[in-house]
Amino acid sequence: MRTILGLILGPLGLSVLMSGPAGAGPLDAPGASKALACSACHGLGGQSPSNTMPIIAGIAPWYFKKAIEDYAAGRRPSPEMEPYAKYVREAGIDDLAAYFASQSRQPTAVKVDAGAVERGRVASQQCVVCHVESGKGDPAKGIPDLRGQPPGYLANQMLLFKADQRSPGDPTLKALKELMKSVPDDQIADLAAYYSSLR
Repeated sequence: MRTILGLILGPLGLSVLMSGPAGAGPLDAPGASKALACSACHGLGGQSPSNTMPIIAGIAPWYFKKAIEDYAAGRRPSPEMEPYAKYVREAGIDDLAAYFASQSRQPTAVKVDAGAVERGRVASQQCVVCHVESGKGDPAKGIPDLRGQPPGYLANQMLLFKADQRSPGDPTLKALKELMKSVPDDQIADLAAYYSSLR
């Protein structure tokens, strides 16, 4: 078991998990052992170190569950995520949603260019209707929090919306996709840098 966990978590994560009974460990939280399958891509506790994988620590349960259901049903196409989403449904979507929601979310460590952030701030005025000035979104309208996510992930999602490859045919996203078609590709990188920089 240590070998498998070592491959998933890396040496530091494994040493934390195996650190003895001196107190509650990272696998003692409800849903934590089920979440290990998510660690390979999203990091231990959902704190992604990657520029391309989203941080799911602190994610709102409603958004986590919607994303999982959409991936599992093929409404949000992803050959990588679909099997994991089906696993999450079987393992207990409510347990995993509650686990990730309870994790302290740290903003991405990926650095962004200050010039890109400023250009993105100016360009973001077209986004505030939904994502508000702070970038925190609006749960009542199903609009997620963008703050502190990796810029590579944010840029990729915007490009998927622009090409109608994310949630194709979803009528609730029609206005967003039309807006994204009007945004030049080089401005997408600036928007991603700006929202990634928000705390």
